[in-house]
Amino acid sequence: MTDVTVVVATRNRRGQLLEVLGRHTGPVIVVDNGSDDGTPEAVARAYPAARVVRLGHNAGAGAARNVGVELADTPFVAFADDDSYWAPGALDEAARLLRAHPRTGLLAGQVRVGPQGRLDPVSAAMARAPLGVPPGAPGPAVLGFLACAVVLRREAFRQVGGFAERLGTYGEEALLAMDLAAAGWHLAYVEQVLAHHLPLPAGRDRRARHRAEARNRLLTAALRRPVGVVLRAAAEALREPAGRRGLLDAGRELGWVLRRRRPLPAPVEAALRTLERGGPGTPAAAPGPAAEAVTAAN
Repeated sequence: MTDVTVVVATRNRRGQLLEVLGRHTGPVIVVDNGSDDGTPEAVARAYPAARVVRLGHNAGAGAARNVGVELADTPFVAFADDDSYWAPGALDEAARLLRAHPRTGLLAGQVRVGPQGRLDPVSAAMARAPLGVPPGAPGPAVLGFLACAVVLRREAFRQVGGFAERLGTYGEEALLAMDLAAAGWHLAYVEQVLAHHLPLPAGRDRRARHRAEARNRLLTAALRRPVGVVLRAAAEALREPAGRRGLLDAGRELGWVLRRRRPLPAPVEAALRTLERGGPGTPAAAPGPAAEAVTAAN
């Protein structure tokens, strides 16, 4: 039996999910975020071996993944989106590497996009190894990941509390990556752990997504980064309408931020600054989801 459970968070993407679900091997947990298109029933019919969990409402991608990790009974968990799947042998290799490197809590896999298999720019940036390869790690250090291409040690995930459910969906990866690094876990990019991502040409509401990304970028900075970084993030948000709306949304969470604020250890903050000085082409400097994807990464 495999050591890796695949957790898939989904909402109202029945067709896409049914196309990719059969490509996963080993145990699969599908956590449905209140779909109203018949997704849970369709998955249960088509893939009776998969465990389907109905949340009954849209709790957000992070919350759905947290549920899946708690239900898994394997030492490692791989996340997949409802439009992605792991290449044959990728999860076996991930499990082998995690067993061989006990201080590694997270493997960020290589992402190939679309039917042509184009290398995702975030993967290309990770492969350049701006943070080097620490002793005892299986690959270049990162401080983030793309949620459709990550394998985690369940112990490490639970130790830091998983995803912050208050962040909902979009950019929720960055805070988890920072917290894992702060707890002393290695996060590594491993190109042989390969995931395929097949996004639709027309996806979710782009304006809503950009607003959520701006909100979560600000909240993540406020929770873990120095005040100067927070102020710069706020100033950047003011430059566009979605950012301004995200700033207002973040302001409503001030009480939560003050209760949860915990600045990063100096080495982790220094690594983030290294990434931010990298200029165009490094994930931390890129706009949108790639920024969250390696801040140390659809």
